[in-house]
Amino acid sequence: MNGDPCLLSATELRGLIAAKRISPVEIVRAVLDRAEALQGKLNCFITLCGEQAMAQAHAAERKMMAGEELGLLHGIPVTVKDIVNTKGVRTTFGAVPYKDNVPNEDAVAVARLRGAGAILIGKTTTPEFGSKCLTDSPLFGRTRNAWDACRSSGGSSGGAAVAVASGIAPLAIATDGGGSTRIPAACNGVVGLKQSNGVIPHSQALDVFGNQTYVTPTTRTVADTALMMQAMAGEDACDPWSIGVPAPDFIATAAPRGDLRGLRILYCLTPPGRPVSAEVAANFRASLDRLAGLGAELEEFSGEGFDIEPIWRAINHTVWRTRFAKLAAEHKDELSEAFLKQLALATEVSGVDYQEAMFARTALFRRVQSLLARGHVLAMPTLTRTALPISQDLFGSIEIDGRHFDSVRPHWFPWTMPFNMTGHPAISLPSGFARDGLPIGLQLVGRFRGDAELLRVSALFEASAGLLSRWPE
Repeated sequence: MNGDPCLLSATELRGLIAAKRISPVEIVRAVLDRAEALQGKLNCFITLCGEQAMAQAHAAERKMMAGEELGLLHGIPVTVKDIVNTKGVRTTFGAVPYKDNVPNEDAVAVARLRGAGAILIGKTTTPEFGSKCLTDSPLFGRTRNAWDACRSSGGSSGGAAVAVASGIAPLAIATDGGGSTRIPAACNGVVGLKQSNGVIPHSQALDVFGNQTYVTPTTRTVADTALMMQAMAGEDACDPWSIGVPAPDFIATAAPRGDLRGLRILYCLTPPGRPVSAEVAANFRASLDRLAGLGAELEEFSGEGFDIEPIWRAINHTVWRTRFAKLAAEHKDELSEAFLKQLALATEVSGVDYQEAMFARTALFRRVQSLLARGHVLAMPTLTRTALPISQDLFGSIEIDGRHFDSVRPHWFPWTMPFNMTGHPAISLPSGFARDGLPIGLQLVGRFRGDAELLRVSALFEASAGLLSRWPE
């Protein structure tokens, strides 16, 4: 094989490995070299697993050369966000008090990727416990955007998206509790899926019944996302929402075949009163034109009732307060001001407030269900503007086309949080670039447990967009 293996998708690498045209040793050595070369610029890893990864690559090569049966992801490098447990490899949660924490077992998603033959090369950066949309922490500093070092990577899975976007590894495990996969995917021009509730078991959720967080794939291509889904999906006894949920053939379904004739897409630019930049709005119109060009029927829907950040916050911050109040009391000097401030905000939420938010969550689910009874897919911009400045303060104002707004979360990603709460699958796809060269993302939302069909629509959009040949300098 000629060329740089770091610039190939996992799907391409899989074919080359099966044909014995490239060795897992070559691939892993190349991605580790790239990680070491770029880490100083991007700061997207907390831990690199070079020695262990090379040992696994040599074992994978021996198995390949012996003609043994190979797993779905045999010899393919993967990174794991440092909030997801990895057996024998430290998992810090991006927090100084956990800097030496080493789990004794893998999360289910990690175990399944390893079982399919994937090779862990490192743990990617996350803000403390995945608690914000910017990837920085007292433990490691700031993670920079793959396209512009002066911009944020987004968060909280910033390291995962940056590693994929910069060609360090084709596959990344991320997490998403309010947009934490899709926000950095849009910021860095990669594919970020938050699957339906239960499709990939979540073995670290403390409240499995009320959970709105997900362990997710991040990749450069829709085909690679399907590959990860094939390995990660399927029921597990740890997660009640996964039980009885079959894993369809994601790989075959996600192939960009046919067109979108007979598919109705409902679209909305922004919830009432929420801003959106002129460039994002123009890109969204162009994306809708591409979907229509594929044969989809388009219909606008009202964003009324989707401005739900206070509801999401009442639930999420109450969970954080319950989990981390004792830690904050014992390690206040080691935790960031932003993390402590979010915990403090939860003290204002009463038990009644929390339960009312849970009732509102059910009403939101039913609103989305009613929309998806009229249409097959929802479409909206992932973010209201491109990546924020690297120095952005979570509690500072956000600037959009010269105007300043007082809160980052509801003004930058109003469309990601709703679908954590409802459980519907939502994917951020690269849809173009702004004049300054920064990526813009399109979010598509599918029917509940309709993940495979959402990937099919996404693959057709991806093929029509023609953006895969463009890489950060």
